[in-house]
Amino acid sequence: MTALTLSTAGAATLRADALVVGVAKGAKGPVVAPGAEAVDKAFDGKLASVLDTLGATGAEGEVTKLPAPSGLKVPVVIAVGLGPVPEKDEAYPTESLRRAAGSAARTLTGTKKAAFALPIEASEDAEAIAEGALLGAYAFNAYRGVEKDAKNTKDGNGAKLPLAEVALLGAKPRDKAYKAAAERAIALTEEINRARDLINTPPNDLTPEAFAAVATAAGKENGIKVQVLDEKALLKGGFGGILGVGQGSQNPPRLVKLTYTHSKAAKTLALVGKGITYDSGGISLKPAGHNETMKCDMSGAAAVFAAVVAAARLGIAVNVTGWLALAENMPSGSATRPGDVLRMYSGKTVEVLNTDAEGRLVLGDALTKASEENPDAIVDVATLTGAMVMALGNRTFGIMSNDDAFRTSIHEIAEEVGEQSWPMPLPSELRKGMDSPTADIANMGERMGGGLVAGLFLKEFVGDGITWAHLDIAGPAFHEGAPFGYTPKGGTGSAIRTLVKLAERTADGDLG
Repeated sequence: MTALTLSTAGAATLRADALVVGVAKGAKGPVVAPGAEAVDKAFDGKLASVLDTLGATGAEGEVTKLPAPSGLKVPVVIAVGLGPVPEKDEAYPTESLRRAAGSAARTLTGTKKAAFALPIEASEDAEAIAEGALLGAYAFNAYRGVEKDAKNTKDGNGAKLPLAEVALLGAKPRDKAYKAAAERAIALTEEINRARDLINTPPNDLTPEAFAAVATAAGKENGIKVQVLDEKALLKGGFGGILGVGQGSQNPPRLVKLTYTHSKAAKTLALVGKGITYDSGGISLKPAGHNETMKCDMSGAAAVFAAVVAAARLGIAVNVTGWLALAENMPSGSATRPGDVLRMYSGKTVEVLNTDAEGRLVLGDALTKASEENPDAIVDVATLTGAMVMALGNRTFGIMSNDDAFRTSIHEIAEEVGEQSWPMPLPSELRKGMDSPTADIANMGERMGGGLVAGLFLKEFVGDGITWAHLDIAGPAFHEGAPFGYTPKGGTGSAIRTLVKLAERTADGDLG
């Protein structure tokens, strides 16, 4: 994990391997952002002109490397684009700072120490920059050569290692607010990166049992009570949804409960995560080209796990219970077949029309179990439907809820922390499409609006009177394209920042 320090040194005096400064997009060309005054002075006040000559514009995500002039104690200056110059008296958006820091950190792989001199007007800016840098420096190298070169900048295969240390300039290390911001950024990004590691882990190593073991170990480290229901306990308890999905695999399912409590908590938040450690589609086998990334189908459970651990590390004054519904969906002679009827934990029967609509089955059991404890709110997180990707694209998750105000609150929280989301409806007329002549409900309905149909299915398993929201993160959970900002290729840790901020808002009595 990349180290973070708050430095009192000036940009011209700190010794590092690189110095990161911001440049914005102005009406007449690039504009040097606050924080880079000493660097601009070292360039004789012509840094913007030099960048303009090199073709830099200050556009978001743009990175320009410059040899440092005399007067600086670094060999390289990294100018990173912040996007448009803010209007008068307005600060740079925190998400712009977060993305810029991430872009710079990705560029600095193979570097030991980099100083970041981006615009900071408040502790929130420092936190965003720290988050972006620590998330941008992420790399999944667990399956690559572990030995390093003499300079500790490359792994055994010659690949550059992530940036080792971030020194944040202008962040007032003796100020309580800035210290708290740094501590929050470290705890949050460490858990996001741990979730990314889980998502990226090959499914032959991350089975339901292995995931449960990771959760158990993390619970012991952070004072979280962990309960694991194995296949025998699930059978005894009547968890037909989770068992039905997992019965085709030689790796049996698990339901993991993580309980974080705070002595001053007045509210309880339940988080439920879909944890399909590998999704072949089951008997309704996915076509060629759709299986290769299905190790990511446990991203919802990874998000819930990370959010609970982060809440414990941050000492948020709210009780948070996490439910990880873990199973591997495989075809075999013992697998659930299309046409089978499962009896869920709630007692309802479900006709399985498509075994690739399995996430809603494991979530249904977990939602019912979570409802028994009557929390103040339940939020489930899942890579649930391709339909949501069709609707919102690869970077935006959908939000459905039985409470409009709660849905709005989650959307606003996601926007605040820099995660793209969009409120989606639960049209009652789509429920009829799931009527079954055999069972209480079918696991499939109308094809059009499939993401909304899935949300309506989940709603059936939420306890009466409990505020509930469903986050379908199928689009942003796993990024297959080139990295951008602080978003890597592979697992992203989508929705974790939203869940943690929701926990903080709940602790403050602002549940929505």
